[in-house]
Amino acid sequence: MIASELISETVPAINKNDKASEALNWMDVFKIIHLPIVDNDEYLGLISEYDIFDLNNTDIPVIKHPLTLSKPFVRLNDHIFNIVGVVSKHKLTTIPVLDDNDKYIGLITIHDLAQEFTHLMSVESPGGIVVLEVKMNDYSLSEIARIVEENNSKIFSLYIQTIKKTDKFNVTIKINKIDISSVIKTFERYNYKIIATYSEENKLDSSTQDRIDSFLKYLNI
Repeated sequence: MIASELISETVPAINKNDKASEALNWMDVFKIIHLPIVDNDEYLGLISEYDIFDLNNTDIPVIKHPLTLSKPFVRLNDHIFNIVGVVSKHKLTTIPVLDDNDKYIGLITIHDLAQEFTHLMSVESPGGIVVLEVKMNDYSLSEIARIVEENNSKIFSLYIQTIKKTDKFNVTIKINKIDISSVIKTFERYNYKIIATYSEENKLDSSTQDRIDSFLKYLNI
């Protein structure tokens, strides 16, 4: 999945001569706090509601508001992981998309990004989850996959969360079976430290969705 496939068809940019009050209105309608400022197809910057509130004058054009963000954007062919990286760095609710000639094409919202991530991580597919704590030097994707497949199971998705100020990270594995007891026992036999497991179909999806929503809002993983 790349940026060109995630561009919103409904959320507009704000013209440089539009009043800040209009920007706030669009932000409220679409439940976002950032909007690109454009002049035709030229991207001029990303304004936030905090920039508007700091100046405390909604009757002047958005272009006259000092912008706190350093003009973040992604390219049309950027992969979703790169997009998440930019959104994470700046804690954005929208990210502008430019072509190779720096022409403004559109924007991606955090809501659409979250929805696509749930598909990417197979959240909607029934199955089980195992969260392992692994030392960086001991991490082996091939071994983890082998353990899962030895139990007639497949990995739907896998992601890694660094544990700050340690040499460890959490490895979260989504497996294609709801009953993952045999997988858990095998990990234990190989002395893996299991942090958490989720294996009920409905509760699994709800719990995991909350985690991903939090991830995509603050992007701390």
